Amino acid sequence: MQILPGGGATLLLLLGLLFGAFAVRSALRLRRVLRLVRHGEHAEGRCAERRTVDRGPGMENRYATEYVFTFRTPDGRDIEFTDTAPGPFGFQPGAPVRVSYDPSAPSRHATVAGPGAWGPALLPAAFATGLGVFALGLLYGFVAVRGWV
Repeated sequence: MQILPGGGATLLLLLGLLFGAFAVRSALRLRRVLRLVRHGEHAEGRCAERRTVDRGPGMENRYATEYVFTFRTPDGRDIEFTDTAPGPFGFQPGAPVRVSYDPSAPSRHATVAGPGAWGPALLPAAFATGLGVFALGLLYGFVAVRGWV
């Protein structure tokens, strides 16, 4: 009994497209982070909190560490945001950080990526590369199964 029309070829195509979509999403995140580092405004901030978040039962890595950072814009607004792990050891609460942000939406587009903390850029780069290569392999398998190679 075939569940999908086309059998294994269709499965390869669907998985290739799914992993490709995740690779594109990670690449767009990387692009946004690098654009903020290069062209965004910079401010001195600090690590406000390091907390453990429960992702719920049934998750392989049920608990995740989340970092909350704060900084003040030149017009006096205090901004708080979360960012991915800045490196292998993270930051302790109260540690100073360099924040890059978009002045038009500082609470939505901010990162601590940059000198001394490349984790927010390396993580999406690793996902984009790994998932992209895997997606291309699956799509190549689809093409090969269909006999188009």
